[in-house]
Amino acid sequence: MLYWHKIGPDLLPAVNTIRKVRIGGKTICLIDYEQELFATSYKCPHAGADLSAGWCENKQIICPYHRHAFDLSNGHGAAGQGNYINVYALEKRGEDWYVGIKRNFFQRIFRG
Repeated sequence: MLYWHKIGPDLLPAVNTIRKVRIGGKTICLIDYEQELFATSYKCPHAGADLSAGWCENKQIICPYHRHAFDLSNGHGAAGQGNYINVYALEKRGEDWYVGIKRNFFQRIFRG
């Protein structure tokens, strides 16, 4: 089950930038790529690099350490990588953006 969290306007990234934010108890990357918004994991699964220090090209986020590339739409790594990142659902409601984040077992128990 997804829990929807409002993304404050001050958290939205500028055009063609990546911004690391904490929302709903989770740190994620918000990415504006060619004026389209994406939300992904903030850590590269290969070496743990902070993806917010990377860049985007060809609708992929590129890790700053070893240049691993991940599709912004589905999180799949480039051919031969054998890894992926999480992508999070986004919804626009009126003028506001929301991100859908699953709660883990303990969050469901202790936060209701």
